[in-house]
Amino acid sequence: MALLPAPERTILVRRAAARLCGRLTWPALHEVALPNGRRADLLALQSDGDFAIIEVKSCAQDFLSDAKWHEYRDYSDALFFAVDADFPIELLPEETGLIVTAGLDAEILRPAPAHRLSPARRRQLLHRFASLAALRLARLTDPDDPAPLRAE
Repeated sequence: MALLPAPERTILVRRAAARLCGRLTWPALHEVALPNGRRADLLALQSDGDFAIIEVKSCAQDFLSDAKWHEYRDYSDALFFAVDADFPIELLPEETGLIVTAGLDAEILRPAPAHRLSPARRRQLLHRFASLAALRLARLTDPDDPAPLRAE
């Protein structure tokens, strides 16, 4: 997989991480805009009601040029990085979880340390998650309705 261009590698890693979320019964949404202006690669609602953000990194340079990853912590109970098997994992911070992918398979190699959201933030995030999921489903159900396009 190391020979794939970074954009294609990102798509494959994100897809594998989303499949892992499905196996764990964590519904996950791709590309979720957060209230702080950042965009989570994956936002997953864990089976216990906690939120996990999974930040996908396609290569070392992708991680090294990203100084904003700390800002995802404010909108998750658990923060993970998802990388492919060729990624130099020693670059990734110990205070985050680690998901490693190979093709469309993925495994959690390091659980994410918990940092609980406040009840108000959790309520805000749950509303955003549910609304976005409903809007995306509406767009699939009726792609000609312009209303769902305005809400994202």
